[in-house]
Amino acid sequence: MTQDLLYTQRDGIGTVTFNRPQARNALTFAMYERLAEIATAPGDVRALIVTGSGDKAFAAGTDINQFRAFSGADDAMAYEARIDRVLGTIERCPVPTVAAIAGACTGGGAAIAAACDLRIAAANARFGFPIARTLGNCLSMSNIARLNALVGPARVIEMIFTARLYSATDALSVGLVTEVLPDQPALESRALALATLLAGHAPLTMRATREALRRLRDNLPPDEDLIRLCYTSRDFREGMDAFLDKRPPVWRGA
Repeated sequence: MTQDLLYTQRDGIGTVTFNRPQARNALTFAMYERLAEIATAPGDVRALIVTGSGDKAFAAGTDINQFRAFSGADDAMAYEARIDRVLGTIERCPVPTVAAIAGACTGGGAAIAAACDLRIAAANARFGFPIARTLGNCLSMSNIARLNALVGPARVIEMIFTARLYSATDALSVGLVTEVLPDQPALESRALALATLLAGHAPLTMRATREALRRLRDNLPPDEDLIRLCYTSRDFREGMDAFLDKRPPVWRGA
């Protein structure tokens, strides 16, 4: 499994790579768990890139072989609980996350991308949940809520009911991705530049913004703790001092 998912750290940027190109980077349960471990404790990095090996797929969903042992509803419930836990961990990652998508980004792969903070795509990207045409399963309410927040209910219905795979251009037009790059080298370069940009910004501002959006989506408690977190932080004082001193701030995330 260790070679199925790679994790590297360089110059303050972490990169997760799904590394099963022979299987279009289809995800095993062990890969999901390793991804959750990294998202929980990414190490000494300030931003995290999630991508797939090769240009054929970001990740083409969960490896179908993982379902062969299913014998009833309990297995299905345990699977969806696992996926919800992993995606929730990505959403709560202590550093900003960037999904760099080339090729197929479907099923569980699309769910991972949707849980990241930003999504950029190569021109050959294809994004969707073709389960009405393939497995005949369903998405959890958490996954539906995530998609609904990104594109709205009408697009979710269309995507699931028609099993349509959105092209990179279409994904850009509906807000699934924020940028489209011409090819994989350009995608890799832009992902690194974007992650480097985020790594230089105030960590608590980004963390509070992400959490506030998640709470709005899920009808969770208000934001008093987030406001206190930012306004009482050393980073906020540093930001004011740096602005008045006309120098770049040095963020500490505290």
